[in-house]
Amino acid sequence: MIPDFNLLATTYRGDESRGCAELWMLLKEMGDPRPMVDWSGVYGLIVGKTVLDPVKTIEGFREVLAQRPEAFQALIRVIPVEVVVPADVDKMREAVMGLSGRIGEGESFRITVEKRWTSLRSREIIEAVAEGIDRRVDLENPDWVVLIEIIGKYAGVSVIRPSGILHALKERRATDEPRGGRTSQRRGM
Repeated sequence: MIPDFNLLATTYRGDESRGCAELWMLLKEMGDPRPMVDWSGVYGLIVGKTVLDPVKTIEGFREVLAQRPEAFQALIRVIPVEVVVPADVDKMREAVMGLSGRIGEGESFRITVEKRWTSLRSREIIEAVAEGIDRRVDLENPDWVVLIEIIGKYAGVSVIRPSGILHALKERRATDEPRGGRTSQRRGM
């Protein structure tokens, strides 16, 4: 696994090789001359390392998805990671403090923790991180998401807008629906 990953992607269990190839090709298309992609060891989870800004990369992937939805066959979600730290509550809190300054006064946030291969408890992480952010919490419709992705001894941390995660499967279905509707109407004629 790439320890200093800055992208995470989910794929179908058992389809990690195809997901890795797809992510690698998309990163090349976005302009990364030497992207690195690897299976994390967790079924359905891929890590990537790009020289590109991971948050802007998601925006670029969304444009590709809108123009060519068929480019996303194996990838389900793609998540930017801004900082990787040891999976230690204090280190994660420090990383979040370094990124949370972008949450403006009057804006809200939510903390999302996704854990794999760890005995750390989500509640412990959330409480430690939240106490350092003096902003309003909104679990349903936040302005920002404090995202902590733990894979064993590593924790990827990001403070992003809710749209900062590419939900490729959902977004692809949304682009396919209008086409499907027209196709179905033609078939019915």
